[in-house]
Amino acid sequence: MGLGEVVKGLWSRVSGMEAAAGEGGERKTAVAVGGWGSIFTPVMGSGMKALVPKPTAVNLRRFAETPVARRAINCIKDRIACMDWQILERQDAGPDEAGDRGARARQLRRALEMPNESDSFRTLMEAVIEDVLVGGFGAVEMETTGESARPVRLYPVDGASIQMNAEWTGDAAQPRYAQRTWKPGAEGMTPLLDDELMYVKLNPRTHTPFGLGKVEVAFESISQFLQAHRYAGRMASNTVMQYALWLNERTPEQHERLIRWWQDEVEGSGRVPILSSEQKPEVLKFAAGTDADLHLEWQSFLLTMIANAFDLPPMMLGVTNDVNRSTASELADEAFQNAVVPLAKLIAEHITRDVIAKRLGWEDLRFVWSDLDSRDEMVEAQIQTMMLSAGVLSVAEVRAMRGVEETGARA
Repeated sequence: MGLGEVVKGLWSRVSGMEAAAGEGGERKTAVAVGGWGSIFTPVMGSGMKALVPKPTAVNLRRFAETPVARRAINCIKDRIACMDWQILERQDAGPDEAGDRGARARQLRRALEMPNESDSFRTLMEAVIEDVLVGGFGAVEMETTGESARPVRLYPVDGASIQMNAEWTGDAAQPRYAQRTWKPGAEGMTPLLDDELMYVKLNPRTHTPFGLGKVEVAFESISQFLQAHRYAGRMASNTVMQYALWLNERTPEQHERLIRWWQDEVEGSGRVPILSSEQKPEVLKFAAGTDADLHLEWQSFLLTMIANAFDLPPMMLGVTNDVNRSTASELADEAFQNAVVPLAKLIAEHITRDVIAKRLGWEDLRFVWSDLDSRDEMVEAQIQTMMLSAGVLSVAEVRAMRGVEETGARA
């Protein structure tokens, strides 16, 4: 039986299982699964350290823990997770005939502020953004509670443990996803409906149902940077010999006697060695003894390649060449527009579509980042002043945009 038939038979069994909806907001997925797609899987080394490892989920997460990749991930993740957000009505929501739109928006905000028993909105978003940047998979389980105070609960899921049903036709009663639990029998797969899992894909493609993470793109560059960094560290710490002594016309016994004397009396003692021989010993250098031996320019180039993979300017990873006061602010704005804004909008669209529309069935509300389209304060004030002078906006509208409450009539 081929691999394709095995996978097809497995999904047939999963599709035939009844995916019962969670009652009372209880989750059905595990926080982390101890399988090959988990970070807790032991690494099986082959002894060939010079080869670049395969970009599996385990290696991707390990590479994400290195200083350079962690810096790039935190530049994007922390900026998004620290943003203020709000629940607004859709532009095409229409009139609030039931009169409960505001109450539902407040309930949803309380639910997102405390998505489950142990997470806050920031910790939930950090876990999701981490998986999106590492492997292009960010998964959140959604379960309704039936409570008016907090109508939904959200649980972060290891995106590497999620499999997709390639034969899903859009039927809401047919499982679209499944989580591998690595348990024996039927418990090895936990089926999930389309409205039970929010799956955020980065860089979606047609030849595969899975996304492409930024660490995956920079995987080879990160591996090469680590190898060059280790070599430079050994070179700088003198663990790699850079010179040798050449003694002409000496017997093997004399060589051994000199080696023992050097190791016993000179090496590590700080004493000045005194040599007496007919011919002067010659020092053979294996390196030039400069910073070029550390390959610093090559490491700087690799940092630039890693920054490009994360859509960040090299300045954000410590490459300060050709950076001055006039260009630093432009590069910081470029990092915000190219790396932060697209991912933040993608997450906001998923929350609006999956959590609010699909799971709760509220088609008139949407999730919006408040700081996403923020501009310079001086430029924004000038624009508002011009629109106020032209009669486009009123004083009350400008005060509302500036966040200033009405204080009544002023003298």
